[in-house]
Amino acid sequence: MDIQTLKQRYDIIGNDPRLLLALNKAIQVAPTDLSILITGESGVGKDVFSRIIHENSLRKHVRQGRGLISVNCGAIPEGTIESELFGHVKGAFTGADRTRKGYFEEADGGTIFLDEIGELPLAMQVKLLRVLENGEIIPVGSSTAQKINVRVVAATNVDIVEAVRNGRFREDLYYRLNQISIYLPPLRERKDDIPLLFRKFSSDVAEKYHMPPIVLTDDAKRIMMDYPWYGNVRELKNITEQIAVVETERTITPAILQNYLSYVPSEKMPALVAGGTVQGSQITDRELLLKALSMGQMINEMRQEINELRQMVGSMTSQSSLITPQPSLITHSSSLPPAQEEEFLTPEIIEDESVALEERERTAILHALDRHHGNRKLAAADLHISERTLYRKLKEYSIE
Repeated sequence: MDIQTLKQRYDIIGNDPRLLLALNKAIQVAPTDLSILITGESGVGKDVFSRIIHENSLRKHVRQGRGLISVNCGAIPEGTIESELFGHVKGAFTGADRTRKGYFEEADGGTIFLDEIGELPLAMQVKLLRVLENGEIIPVGSSTAQKINVRVVAATNVDIVEAVRNGRFREDLYYRLNQISIYLPPLRERKDDIPLLFRKFSSDVAEKYHMPPIVLTDDAKRIMMDYPWYGNVRELKNITEQIAVVETERTITPAILQNYLSYVPSEKMPALVAGGTVQGSQITDRELLLKALSMGQMINEMRQEINELRQMVGSMTSQSSLITPQPSLITHSSSLPPAQEEEFLTPEIIEDESVALEERERTAILHALDRHHGNRKLAAADLHISERTLYRKLKEYSIE
């Protein structure tokens, strides 16, 4: 299948070279059984690529299973994820009144798409690695392994290599999943595709609701192309549909756009710069809140690392032994000299900063929930965190 036919079949809009490269790679590897890791920000269309890979593979006509099974690893509670993936037998735990197949068994003979694989708990990463290596699953409460034949396509919106460095993702599992990698660029790096996507979404709304399509003025088009689009194609589609349905004026000007975009530059404030960041005082409240979220998580991780280092030093002192670190294919080192790092990471500084940042983090979550009328899935996407992380934060801050 040529690229143009592929784009038409899966309703893919755009001519960016990196997008076309990703499509070409997907078609080339689809007939194989190699594991594939799709990376890219939330909203770039990783789920569409999982369909492309499966529906152009030798597994597309599978009968014994359900073909393509999609699983959001970040949305399943940690306590039930093993049962969800591998199934359980009757009596395995309280409430297990019958034997139940897991997603892997349901996908037997077909493809399983593991979205947000970076959110998978470390304990489950070990079990997933065993499944990938042996082709066997063991349902919860059973001691008997079951053979399965499943092709795995995984996706993540986190920096998976950084997650390996920080010990949040197993290095061996990363290499097992990453037999073939496909990267999907964010929308802000596909600026020429933005007007094409806007026109497509506008036409779809016009056809669905029997109304004239909306069009952008030249100035409005430039603003759309310079906008950072943190939610990528999903955000552009959402905003286009809002404008098309709400506005009575069908020619969209910068003044109209200002009601829908969190930041709109003017001639006196050319604040957007390469990469979708904003300079100086033009940083939006949303960006500040997102930065606060990130910094709060970083502070907590730094505090945990300090405690672990103290325990290690105490253990080394008591045992009078020398611990030699094991080499790794992926290493991590601090960007600060030892003296500066020790000064920067004093407990007093971390504690003071953490309290302030945790309050900002809580505020950011409340604002996101308010913007999306309590919809946690949309709020998590808006904050660029997984649903599981959002649920944990809601419990941590006692947010109902």
